Amino acid sequence: MENTTLVILKMLMILICAAWIALWILKPTNLWTKIWHEAEDRATPTLFGYYGLNFAVSTFPVIALAIIGFVYLHLLPRKPRIRQARSSATGLSNPLVVNSIVGILSSFEILLAFLFVIFLVWTYYARISNDFKKLMPVKSLKLNTWQLKYLRVATRFGLLAEACLALLLLPILRGLSLFRLLGIQFEASVRYHIWLGTAMIFFATIHGGSTLFVWGVSHHIQDEMWRWQKTGRIYLAGEIALVTGLVMWITSLPQIRRKKFEFFYYTHHLYIIFLIFFLFHAGDRHFYMVFGGIFLFGLDKLLRFIQSRPEACILSARVFPSKAIELILPKHAGLKFTPTSVIFMKIPSISKFQWHSFSITSSSSVDDQTMSLVVKCEGEWTSSLYQMIHAELDSDADQMRCIPVAIEGPYGPATMDFLRYDSLLLVAGGIGITPFLSILQEIASAQSNRKYRFPSKVQLIYVIKSSQEICLLNSISPLLSNQPSKKWHLTLKVFVTQEEQSSVTVREVLNDLSLVRAVRFGTQSNYAVNGLESLIWMAALVGITSILFVIFLISLNHIFVPVEKKLPSEKLAAPSEKVVSKEKTPSWVADLIILSSFIIAITGSTLMAILLRWRRLKKQTPPVSLNQGKAVQVLGPIEEEHEINFGGRPNFEEIFSELEKETAGSDIGVLVCGPESMKESVAKTSQRKSQCFMMNANKDKPYFNFHSLNFTF
Repeated sequence: MENTTLVILKMLMILICAAWIALWILKPTNLWTKIWHEAEDRATPTLFGYYGLNFAVSTFPVIALAIIGFVYLHLLPRKPRIRQARSSATGLSNPLVVNSIVGILSSFEILLAFLFVIFLVWTYYARISNDFKKLMPVKSLKLNTWQLKYLRVATRFGLLAEACLALLLLPILRGLSLFRLLGIQFEASVRYHIWLGTAMIFFATIHGGSTLFVWGVSHHIQDEMWRWQKTGRIYLAGEIALVTGLVMWITSLPQIRRKKFEFFYYTHHLYIIFLIFFLFHAGDRHFYMVFGGIFLFGLDKLLRFIQSRPEACILSARVFPSKAIELILPKHAGLKFTPTSVIFMKIPSISKFQWHSFSITSSSSVDDQTMSLVVKCEGEWTSSLYQMIHAELDSDADQMRCIPVAIEGPYGPATMDFLRYDSLLLVAGGIGITPFLSILQEIASAQSNRKYRFPSKVQLIYVIKSSQEICLLNSISPLLSNQPSKKWHLTLKVFVTQEEQSSVTVREVLNDLSLVRAVRFGTQSNYAVNGLESLIWMAALVGITSILFVIFLISLNHIFVPVEKKLPSEKLAAPSEKVVSKEKTPSWVADLIILSSFIIAITGSTLMAILLRWRRLKKQTPPVSLNQGKAVQVLGPIEEEHEINFGGRPNFEEIFSELEKETAGSDIGVLVCGPESMKESVAKTSQRKSQCFMMNANKDKPYFNFHSLNFTF
């Protein structure tokens, strides 16, 4: 019964997605324009109005996709049960292009990008060809033919920017993420947001710059650029939106974002100004086409704010060499998360506004009461945290002060199907080891449960600069011990790149407790990390918010933009001759109604979410006591096959070849997290070793399935 429900929901999502895509493809055609104008004319006198029709057709499919998707994810089994047979479609997720400029691109990503470019070309061609056939002079401007044509060219580039904006916010949704339906995590989908944002600014700049150029050569620039029209496009609003977008794009460039993250973070909040002035410039009808992503993003933002309250306190911390800190946080016993999940953390004593993402290093299947994360101190914010912890270590106080933290998340994959392989090759560089610590603990805890299928052979490649960084493996040291009875096999190979040959072993480094300093903190908060609300609850909240929005949209339109009753003779008039009061009302009134309805709807939903969370927190038991903090693990007897190599980097060609011999005919999952250069090296090797597109591939040869993990934004 459950499988049938999942199939029905999946088919429904495919149909909705296909219908929304078809709408965008048909929109530039004359056929759609004729049908849509007739539909709007029929809807205008009704209670629903043309605005309700636009919302239902242009916006609601994205919202419906989110509602159905959350129900689907709620019913989806979390842990992998069976392994699927190898198919030719598997190669679509493997690297096809590996380049230092564009990064690592799969066949699936390239296919979608190609189809999106084809769609943009089609949209532009269909629009501009119709414009040139029906070239009409602009009443307020005296332009010659080439200026008029170039103005139409500039205008249509704005529609391409609109298409990019429709998708721009979907990749950065967290709690309401739609990309989980595709098995794509938030940190991986961020780059789609970057691509779409760059394309949008490119098209918008051509649109705005070319329009200003035409005004300039026709000597109308002083008259046009400062105009705030009563009806139609508001030029000044478009100029403000363009300047705001350019500021956000420039400050998000890697050269600025990585060196001045705080500057990037604060300027990116200009998106509120950008979206409001885009609404005033484009008008309500165009805004409904992009409103789906904005609707979900606004609700997602408020839900994240509610979830991060009240604040919890850090239970304890361990300071490792190389400026790495492990933080232990209290969590609700019912909070479950999948490996590779991330949380966003804010420490008000350092900054009241900055949020930073970290990978969870613990497993909810192993520890019900706490969750841990490792912080590498590199930037200004993390260095402040490091100094704060060190100050507590150096103090003589009997009771360490409480450090309150606000937590968003955890955000992670909906299922653990990415672990559904015969074998795993985990490649980590430096702090990139963190997601693999949770994976290994999850696999170890699942060995007693026969109905779940996890890899039986795991090889961990750990590339570091200093041998002291091996201490980060302390949480999995029991898994490295010699346990002949276990049902799975773990092999560790450490490569220390910036140290000469030494006789030190993995066991000696892990057992050197002098390298690790621990501190326990006082707790003034009785709250633990509760995590996200249930997916069913979020689906219901999205549905309620959309209903509230439609109710207030219709009500406010009928109050402020009433439709005049037409005489019998007027009913026979052409659509363009129909007299409605909306034509006498400034166009920005309809824009303000959309904005007001949205604010009222999400405010009502926010109050409901606050009430439900307050009731949930009242039932919460106190968090774990201080005595339950983690202790430093002491490594027992170690298998001789664990290696530590000095003065060199791993030869991935050789490592992959050895795996081929040891795992004939099996599917091998290759997960890599670390510097981009290392990811590209592993991706190229995986690409060469896997027969991605050969239909007659030898089934007796192992197949490498590449996955890149990224936690740096």
